[in-house]
Amino acid sequence: MDLGYSEEQELLKKSAHEFLQTECPKKLVRAMEEDEKGYSPELWKKMADLGWQGLVVPEKYGGSGLGFLDLCLLLEEHGRYLLPGPFFSTVVLAGLPIAWSGTEAQKKQYLSKIATGELIMTLALTEPSARWDAQGVQLKARAVRDGYVLNGTKLFVQNANVADALIVAARTRKAARPENGITLFLVDGRAAGVRQTLLKTIASDRQSEVVFRNVRVPKTAVLGEANKGWEVLAKLLQYAAVAEAARMVGMAQQALDMSVDYAKNRVQFGRPIGSFQAIQHKCADMVTNVDGARYITYLAAWKLTEGEDAGMEVSMAKAWCSDALRAVSAQAQQIHGGIGFTKEYDLQLFFRRIKAAEIHYGDADFHRERVAQLLGL
Repeated sequence: MDLGYSEEQELLKKSAHEFLQTECPKKLVRAMEEDEKGYSPELWKKMADLGWQGLVVPEKYGGSGLGFLDLCLLLEEHGRYLLPGPFFSTVVLAGLPIAWSGTEAQKKQYLSKIATGELIMTLALTEPSARWDAQGVQLKARAVRDGYVLNGTKLFVQNANVADALIVAARTRKAARPENGITLFLVDGRAAGVRQTLLKTIASDRQSEVVFRNVRVPKTAVLGEANKGWEVLAKLLQYAAVAEAARMVGMAQQALDMSVDYAKNRVQFGRPIGSFQAIQHKCADMVTNVDGARYITYLAAWKLTEGEDAGMEVSMAKAWCSDALRAVSAQAQQIHGGIGFTKEYDLQLFFRRIKAAEIHYGDADFHRERVAQLLGL
């Protein structure tokens, strides 16, 4: 079994590493935590020039047409350098479902602009219940003569403060099964009746409450089939969970590297603390968890890329990453001691983001339940 990367994938990973090392220093990450937009338009443009936003966009719409596994390699480097901004929400949460389910007109309108970096998008899915299943979709879309009228509230919407357009999950029909009667809509982020309010988060990222009050959209705004939106969302949540796991692997790898370097250079009791068995074992546990998370994540990414049934692997990967990488970040802080908890030191930047990522697209318990169901329990 070949667990290595192709020559093209190695080049992608290496070039992303070198670019972000220069263009995304921790000084920028810290500045974006305080910035109103939460991202650098200049860096966004440079990424577009490299073709990152169009990495998985089909070539006919101006992208590179690469696979999901290639995207995960790029996202791992994004996690390593804590890249701030709307890349994930635009490319993963919006670009993928449009590529799968959009009409030809929708693909030309949205995908071509995503590929060039002209368009920022996001997904408005979760609501005050904070559920990741179909039952959590309660925002109402009422059919009218020329389209639909949307009313309701979405919470934790990534980058809604800068989004030009949103994919909104709404309930268009009452049904016995919550998975039925859900429709996806492409909505202008600045449409009349759309109001967003930024939320304070542990990761200092940009998540918003988005309120829809009598927001009118035409019939052409429906993404995919009316009342069958959950089929698209269920698929998207699998991809998003694995993509988030890839970012988490990058974060954890950097926390590990920082801890090993600190253990080699921090002298206590006349010797480097890395010479003490307790520290050595923590580092050994960390590398075991990081590499285990990487392999299980890329197995799920490979199966999704190949079009295979990956439900088990996806949930195993997200559950493992959520638990294992929480332990990694805690061990990293223990190795650093008191300095690891200070805002002046960079380690807390990783700890906060790993903690936040645990619950994105389902926490460990959510995915363990999925695995149990797939086992027939």
